[in-house]
Formats: sequence, structure tokens, C-alpha cells
Amino acid sequence: MRSLLLGISLDPKELIDSLSPYAEIGLFLIIFAETGLLVGFFLPGDSLLFTAGILAGQGKLDVGLVVVGCFLGAFIGSEVGYLIGKKLGPRLFTRPNSRLFKQEYVERTRRFFEDHGPKTIVLARFVPVVRTFTPVMAGVGEMPHRVYWVYNLVGALLWAVGLTMLGYVLGDVVGSSIDAYLLPLIALIILISLIPPFLEWRKARREGPEPVSETVAEDEAHEIEEILHPDD
Repeated sequence: MRSLLLGISLDPKELIDSLSPYAEIGLFLIIFAETGLLVGFFLPGDSLLFTAGILAGQGKLDVGLVVVGCFLGAFIGSEVGYLIGKKLGPRLFTRPNSRLFKQEYVERTRRFFEDHGPKTIVLARFVPVVRTFTPVMAGVGEMPHRVYWVYNLVGALLWAVGLTMLGYVLGDVVGSSIDAYLLPLIALIILISLIPPFLEWRKARREGPEPVSETVAEDEAHEIEEILHPDD
């Protein structure tokens, strides 16, 4: 598994080219993995959606299949992440660090919930790493599924469809000159997407790390539940 993950290119255009002629299916699977499976946090979601839209605007991908596939991948993936969190519960907080999982990811997502409440489901779509762990944390906190479903739907539309169509429009406007702008545009998208994690990292550095015991883990899960159930 590790060798397979390390063999995946993180350059969005190169990644899409490597998926040809099944790029539309591959995009669905990648977006699903990033939003629904804990091991998918490193995948290039924002820049991948944007690049797919640009290539669709050039006629290299089917825009209808790309938009629908990415939306379904984002929505279904987050539903799976929610179920994982609901199934595993507080045990997630005491899971040991590894190459693909670190407690700081859980802590970063917990702080996001504290700052933004249920609307984190939408906002986290645009924050790398946090978007992978947010559905799981919502499940851990037992957020009512009917509420989660609505926020998940809105988030998937804004993120998956919005970024893809932004790339599509730019690709169509710039036309044949898009290749000269592709790398700078992707770099800009990546830079913008890294701003929220940087701010979270700087905040965490100021506060300092905290050890997580089993008791604290259960308390944190209860806190998230209270955030998501303010009227209960």
C-alpha cells in the first residue's frame, strides 16, 4: 500500500494524463479517496479539480462527466468518512502516529469545529487535510445525519463543482494559450489553499502540543458532540 501511495504523482496535470483514457473515472476515485478515506489526505484536491476543469475547457475531458463524477466523489466520500467516524468513535483520538496518520490532523480539525461549528462541513472543503478528517470528526461527534447531509451537499457543490467550473471557464476564455498559464494558475490555487493550514499551524505552534489520553479523547468527542448538538 505504501509503495502504491508513493508512486502516485501529485502533479495534477501529470496525474490526470496518467489516468487516460479513464481520467473521468480516475478523478471520481481520487476525490472520493481524499474526502472519504483517511489515507487520502495528501491527494491534490483543489488543484486537481481546477486542472480537470481547464482540460475539460480544452475538450480533452468530458465536462459533464468530470463535474458529475467529482461532485459524486466528494459527496459520497464524505458520507463514507462520516460513517467511519461514527463507527470508530473516540478510538480515533488515541490512534498512534504513523506515516499516514498524525494526531495533529485530528487536533487541527477539532479546532476548526470549535471555531465554526456545523458549518465546518462546508468551510473545510477548501482546507487541505482538514477536509479529509472533518467528515470523520462529524461522525465521532454524532452530528445528526440529516443536518450533516445538507452541509455535505452544499460543500460538495461549492467545492467540487465550483472549482471545476472555474477552471473550465478560464480554460475556455484563455483558449489555446492556457498551457502558458496552467502552471502559474495551479501554483496560485495551491498557494491559496495552503493559507488556512499555515494559519492553523501557526496557531498550534503558539499554543503548544497536548498529550491525548483515553479520558481526554472521550471528553473531546463529547465536546464535539455538544458543538454539533447545541440545542440538545
